[in-house]
Amino acid sequence: MLIVLAAGQLVLQNRGVIRGISNWGVFALPKATSVHQMRHHHGHYFAMRYDASIATQLAVRNMLALDPRMIRHASVKLGDGKLESLARVGPGVAWKR
Repeated sequence: MLIVLAAGQLVLQNRGVIRGISNWGVFALPKATSVHQMRHHHGHYFAMRYDASIATQLAVRNMLALDPRMIRHASVKLGDGKLESLARVGPGVAWKR
């Protein structure tokens, strides 16, 4: 997926660290969505865990928002930014399909 590659390169170029990338595959969207003058019923889902500065996070979100291939994106902060609490979060989240 080229979107994941572009987002990952943006994080790395701004001295961020990628902790993991999960490719979930293609699923039906919760409801049909119209974006970029097209109606979408299915989407390719992925999750990328990374550590980066606030400016880099904003750059990634702006890049995803402007990409015409992106239907929807979301960012979630894990932990409080302290090493002790991030170690408790673990290597990844076990997502149910």
